[in-house]
Amino acid sequence: MTLRLRRGAASIAVVFARPAARAFALSWLAYASYYLGRKGFSVTKSALAGELGLSTASLAWIDTAFLAAYALGQVPWGLAADRIGARKLVGFGMLAAAAACAGFGASSSATALLVCFACNGLAQATGWPGTTKVMADFTTAEKRGRIMGLWSTCYQVGGMAATALATWLLSHYGFRSAFFVPAVWVALVGLLVLGFLPDANDSRPQLTAAQTVDASPSVLARLREVHPAVYSYGACYFCIKLIRYSLLFWLPFYLHNSAGFDQARSGYLSIAFEAGGVIGSIGLGYLSDRSARGRSALSMLSLLLLAATLFVYARAGAGGAFFHCSAMAVVGVLLFGPDAVLSGAAAQDAGGVRAAATAAGIVNAIGSLGALCQGALTLGVEQRFGWNALFYAFFALAVLAALCLLPTVLPARRAPVAH
Repeated sequence: MTLRLRRGAASIAVVFARPAARAFALSWLAYASYYLGRKGFSVTKSALAGELGLSTASLAWIDTAFLAAYALGQVPWGLAADRIGARKLVGFGMLAAAAACAGFGASSSATALLVCFACNGLAQATGWPGTTKVMADFTTAEKRGRIMGLWSTCYQVGGMAATALATWLLSHYGFRSAFFVPAVWVALVGLLVLGFLPDANDSRPQLTAAQTVDASPSVLARLREVHPAVYSYGACYFCIKLIRYSLLFWLPFYLHNSAGFDQARSGYLSIAFEAGGVIGSIGLGYLSDRSARGRSALSMLSLLLLAATLFVYARAGAGGAFFHCSAMAVVGVLLFGPDAVLSGAAAQDAGGVRAAATAAGIVNAIGSLGALCQGALTLGVEQRFGWNALFYAFFALAVLAALCLLPTVLPARRAPVAH
């Protein structure tokens, strides 16, 4: 037994001695860990309202402050990652997010909670451009789709783990623990990133000095390096994130209040959405490397199939647990596939070696504006027309998302695959 453990430890050590493997593992762990610092609020909303006397409006404003700060931070942090490198940006970003998360747990007034969560959103915004920059430095164009598809499971697994942890901490130790414990973990991972995340120069020794992160072009010059297709990706991602965040924030509520399941069963059934997403991210990422038509064409097809699924789901109306679970799993597969491809591999293609983080930041910034609109869309449509109408709205958004990609499917407008 001892010999087996030693051999296993030796194998792990050999793998982590390779910069590419270490970059994959640490950036995956980092982005999954960011979710521990952000999901606690959605889990503890009822407790915050009951114990601190916060109104529904106050809770909504806290949500909005986080999402607005997160959206605003994407492009500046993307530019920073391409300029100073991902290791510093992600490492210090995680330490800042940990401090803001702990501050939220220690606060009691609506104003203090809003400020802490806004600071958390700004710090959390370092995550996506920073970690996708890491992966751009350590992947080749030929395998980028499948590697990024596998790597993109970080935000599905991280989201599920964060929800489970926050729920357990809330039920056993109170709402403040759902922020203090994740803050410690996020800080530890941030230190791990600062100490062990390999430098970009370890991955591409063949690059000239002008191509590495030491180069310091102006902001406008960096933005000009990004292929125009990135703005089509961003417009599409706006629609994708609007659907995704609406489902993430409101699916359990819908299953309980409209479909008639109890609260516990509604929560468990909603996990099928993100579980399907794991399959979609890996599958579409793999296919995007092998398709002659490119990542946009496959994403467009997936979105059209998503639109058809949402339309059928809205028309079907009532159903049992198996029906809702299966439908949401299929929706997850078809939504998270293009979500991962466009915000990851396609954005890296559009940015190239020198501007991958900037491109990822642009796509995620535009997409995050969609996430910011989820409350207005969900509550506005549901209150005026009912839950079924909301799924028709999702159908229309999926069609619009597919149309946004149409210019990038044309050979003349397609982003080149950056090596």
